[in-house]
Amino acid sequence: MLQCIATVCYNYVCEKRNKSSTIASMRTNGASHRPILQIHDLTKHYEEGGQSRSILNRVSLQIETGEFFVLLGKSGSGKSTLLNLISAIDRADEGRVMIGDTNITALDEKRQTLFRRDHIGIIFQFFNLIPTLTVLENVMLPSELSGMSRHNIEQRARGLLERVGLADRADAFPDTLSGGEQQRVAIARALLHEPALVLADEPTGNLDEDTGRNVLRLLLELTRDAGKTLLMATHNPEIVPLADRVYRIQDGKLVQTVDHTPVVSVLQGNRA
Repeated sequence: MLQCIATVCYNYVCEKRNKSSTIASMRTNGASHRPILQIHDLTKHYEEGGQSRSILNRVSLQIETGEFFVLLGKSGSGKSTLLNLISAIDRADEGRVMIGDTNITALDEKRQTLFRRDHIGIIFQFFNLIPTLTVLENVMLPSELSGMSRHNIEQRARGLLERVGLADRADAFPDTLSGGEQQRVAIARALLHEPALVLADEPTGNLDEDTGRNVLRLLLELTRDAGKTLLMATHNPEIVPLADRVYRIQDGKLVQTVDHTPVVSVLQGNRA
């Protein structure tokens, strides 16, 4: 497994370096360097058995456009809670979340739903495909609800299915697909509306290691090629070498944990 991850790491680092000069040039030429995501003093408690349990305690974070950010933590540490607060699926007790220029925590529930639909892509561990819809219909559904042209949506959906290797399964139903195929459909669905921010909650957690590796490679390629920001929650430390930054949730706080330089050096040394 470590050798497989090393292969993915090496390919990712090489491609990332090839694009670094272009990104630097864009910033030098005046492109916006404003963070895509800013979290300020985010706090969340849950009531359990008549007692208050603190999950997140005054968490603050800033993520730049185009970053691949990994959030580590054991089950129950608050990873999914943080993603749910960022996407406004759940509400924080205190603090605010800024996505671009929008304070999503200040919006009412209807406007939060519309903002999430239009600007955030979400990939879940358990795929969340609708069993009575075909693969193509599952990919298209969220964008159709936004009122976009069906013809344009279908063209883009078929293009993404081609990218994820499922063009020939467009008319199949989810229960005829493997777990890896279902997650590829979920990735296409999350990216169809070209979100600025992609949130992935344990996207490989329900897959075997080979399938998970392939899904991870595909997700990184698609988000990187489109210049998207990817925030991934996981308990799998083997994903760490691929990330731009890695934080761990510990006792309700975010702690930066990893320096990637040694990993890159090792990969370069194994190139031959």
